Amino acid sequence: MEQIKTFELSKDYLESLRQHIEGEDVAFIKSSMEDAIMADIAAILDELDMEEALFVLRALDTAVAADILIELDEDTQYRVIKAMEPSELAILIDQMESDDAVDVLNQLLVKDREEVIGYLEKKEKTLHIMELLRYDDDSAGGLMAKEFIKANQNWTVVQTIEEIRRQAENVDKIYSIYVVDNKEKLMGRVALKKIILAASNTKIADLYDENIVSVPTHMDGEEVAEVMRRYDLEAVPVVNVKNKLVGRITVDDILDLIREQAEEDMQAMTGISDDVEESDSVYRLSKARLPWLLIGMVGGLLGAGFIGFFEEGISAVTALAFFIPLITATGGNVGIQSSTLVVQSLAAKSVFEESLTKRFVKVLVVAVLNGLVLATFVLITVVFFYGQPLKFGLVVAIALFSVVLLASFMGTLTPIVLDKIGINPAMASGPFITTANDLLGLAVYFSVAMLLLKL
Repeated sequence: MEQIKTFELSKDYLESLRQHIEGEDVAFIKSSMEDAIMADIAAILDELDMEEALFVLRALDTAVAADILIELDEDTQYRVIKAMEPSELAILIDQMESDDAVDVLNQLLVKDREEVIGYLEKKEKTLHIMELLRYDDDSAGGLMAKEFIKANQNWTVVQTIEEIRRQAENVDKIYSIYVVDNKEKLMGRVALKKIILAASNTKIADLYDENIVSVPTHMDGEEVAEVMRRYDLEAVPVVNVKNKLVGRITVDDILDLIREQAEEDMQAMTGISDDVEESDSVYRLSKARLPWLLIGMVGGLLGAGFIGFFEEGISAVTALAFFIPLITATGGNVGIQSSTLVVQSLAAKSVFEESLTKRFVKVLVVAVLNGLVLATFVLITVVFFYGQPLKFGLVVAIALFSVVLLASFMGTLTPIVLDKIGINPAMASGPFITTANDLLGLAVYFSVAMLLLKL
């Protein structure tokens, strides 16, 4: 009899699993994955093809399969749920918390989504899902779960404990007990420790803490993340316009949002216009990368045109060509530095944020200081180490100083403008700033050369 291997996140286990899937060995799959962490099983399933992943999910208990489905990579998850029958998917969704269920359902067409909902057996879960589907994905309402523990302020400790036991069947993690009045308005929260230590006839009204941070259903997800970061919250209650408690957002949901946003910003800053991964198709990867590469190429061609326009000047003073890379590279680096700092500040906005005027004054002072240091260093290097005349050294130094000022200004202004008009400010970085500053740098460099060298 073959010995059943325990789960191990490795290539060897992956190959072994594929062999047992081919042999339809359900016993091996169940036994080897019995004590595994859901995220690790999901990582293995992400490496399998769709049919293999489906076989594993069908072999496992529905509660376990539901947890794994939530953890799957977005592309794998989409392929799996599309391949499932509506009734089969509904069984797994019945095992999920409402917010995770909505995340899965939102990937389906409206017709398919309605069909799956029609197969759901838990009426309360169905109502929760229908309510959450009304909200935007990235709003507090779209991020919240309907499963949470609440207690009426008029209840005694005994009543509350009984209610906690009843409600806890649907809640995986209990962070706080939220306190409401008879109209379901949020009054505060009470710690489990206080409930356990209090006398059985003590009323919740005498125990709860009124100082509670909540967020409205319409609040943007990034703002929710900032609230939770600022107040170091593991969970935050969500209220409607009447301050009625309607859900809660947990830290794991916010971490997912932050990770997705960071990936989007990183890709935007490097000139990738779509949410892609290395494992995506060649066509999709090319489609996401080509637009900004074409823009960069057009910028390069325009730069070549600039250089061609000043061909006579370069012919007269060939040393001008030597320092073109210095001017363009410095402008690009300064621009990216400035835009990155601005994007960071926009991502973590503060109520004490400096005014636009103060921000530009600070940028100007920093740019002048950096520009002076760099220009002085370049002047000394060009004159004493490259043996060029002082006038030529001044051309390079003045051009470099001017480019630092312009690049700092561009790198600061562009993301602010994009943010104001509702475009991801991270788009300002990378190819956009680099290309724009290359053109500006060349224009400034040759203009200064024409003036001082009288070309």
